[in-house]
Amino acid sequence: MRRRRVNKWLFVAGFVLPGMIIFFLFFIMPISQSFYFSVFEWDGFGPPTDFIGLGNFERLLQHGVFQSAVEHSFVIMILSLVVQLPMALGLALLVGRGKLRGRKVFRTILFVPYVFSEIITALIFRYAMHPTNGLFNWVGSFFPGFEPIPWLADRNIALYAIFFVLTWKFFGFHMILYMAGLQGIPPELEDAARIDGASEFQVLRRITLPLLGSTIRLTTYLSVLGSFQQFALVWVLTEGGPVNSTELFATYLYKYGIQRFHLGYGSAVAVILFAITLVFSLGYQRIVMRQDYVLNPAE
Repeated sequence: MRRRRVNKWLFVAGFVLPGMIIFFLFFIMPISQSFYFSVFEWDGFGPPTDFIGLGNFERLLQHGVFQSAVEHSFVIMILSLVVQLPMALGLALLVGRGKLRGRKVFRTILFVPYVFSEIITALIFRYAMHPTNGLFNWVGSFFPGFEPIPWLADRNIALYAIFFVLTWKFFGFHMILYMAGLQGIPPELEDAARIDGASEFQVLRRITLPLLGSTIRLTTYLSVLGSFQQFALVWVLTEGGPVNSTELFATYLYKYGIQRFHLGYGSAVAVILFAITLVFSLGYQRIVMRQDYVLNPAE
């Protein structure tokens, strides 16, 4: 029996240990090092020796560009929740529940943008939004009185142009999640409500959306986290410009931390970003998504 137990634990350890090693090397250690480096004035060369305590955080919170980066990240997050997710849900209902011919073709076409990498997507729209030879301005030229728009060079619209590209890239992913959730809702429930006299809006509000609640909560969670972690697409399109009008958390970290060899300062940015995402993740899962994890409804 003792040998059997030992063999059992060795068998379990053989599967768990590799994952734990990877988790420690690529998650725990980088986070710990970021906390450690954030209290030093460090350029990345040699061991950190110039201890400054919370000096990096004080400089960070007083920097206007960082404040703009935080504001822009929250703008992207709010727009994602207000525009991107409802649009994905509407398309999922249209393609998944509506009597639309060629639904499989539409579903494939709408999901294709998510297949492209962020770099490819950014390069496509970098040319499409070119101020003189871009596709958008070329289409606009067919309308009388239209003047070319510098989509990515005007600080008043650049952030919204970035959001447009993000929506084009990611709404297909959320749409597929919603369609998967709709497949778990028996159509008989909706048909029974219609027979009882419920309107389509009442069916949607009282039956479809409540039963789709777990999927909506999941997509909201992923959308918020994704808004704070955007980097590649924004960097290729604008590098945070013009005049820091599209600066986000990750682009600010790269520009003011890595490019300028202020790795201690960049570590402070990473710590704040980690703290925001961690607090949101724990709070959201504890308060909002908790009901989705209940195994025993009687408890």
